[in-house]
Amino acid sequence: MALDIVGAGFGRTGTLSMKLALEMLGFNKTYHMAELFQNPGHLDHWEEARRTGDCDWDTVFREYRAAVDWPACNYWRTLSKHYPESKVILTVRDPDDWFRSIHSTIYPASLAGLNSDDPFQKRWSKWGNGLIWEDTFHGRVEEKEHAIEVFNANTREVIETIAAGRLLVYESGDGWESLCDFLDCEIPQQAYPKVNTTKEFQGRRSSS
Repeated sequence: MALDIVGAGFGRTGTLSMKLALEMLGFNKTYHMAELFQNPGHLDHWEEARRTGDCDWDTVFREYRAAVDWPACNYWRTLSKHYPESKVILTVRDPDDWFRSIHSTIYPASLAGLNSDDPFQKRWSKWGNGLIWEDTFHGRVEEKEHAIEVFNANTREVIETIAAGRLLVYESGDGWESLCDFLDCEIPQQAYPKVNTTKEFQGRRSSS
């Protein structure tokens, strides 16, 4: 199965909501970082991708029709070429809000995982911290100006690289209309999903 949709937006830009929305529209399943915990064997492929820039994408995405969030968004250039018929969705949000969100959720959670007693959690955290905070943000994600410039640079590069007719720039809160128009789908009767807010994320961490 080839990917129909490649997500190019960083985590904390509504990617889990987008995953659920795409699955509601029939793009089942949609890959997201959360899938790694259900498919721990995939980490071998993602570690290879970090080392070499490539891996057996067709094996990773064998059961999937779309991919959003980290780690897939790191490879949007490669994936958009590997799956030339795919469409690209760039999820974005206000950069200041995004910066506050990552520092209230995934950044401290990923650092904490380095000290986990669970071998997979510790391995995942080492890889994830390396891929995202070290490789993508050059070890400077705590520097707001630098982190936001990396975020904005990714947005600019996607827009400049992907042909306009193939790309949807989707801002968190846009709802169904632009997404369904882009994908030529009927608008569902259900509301567009809104999940994994900062409050929800912190609530899960405090109860675990």
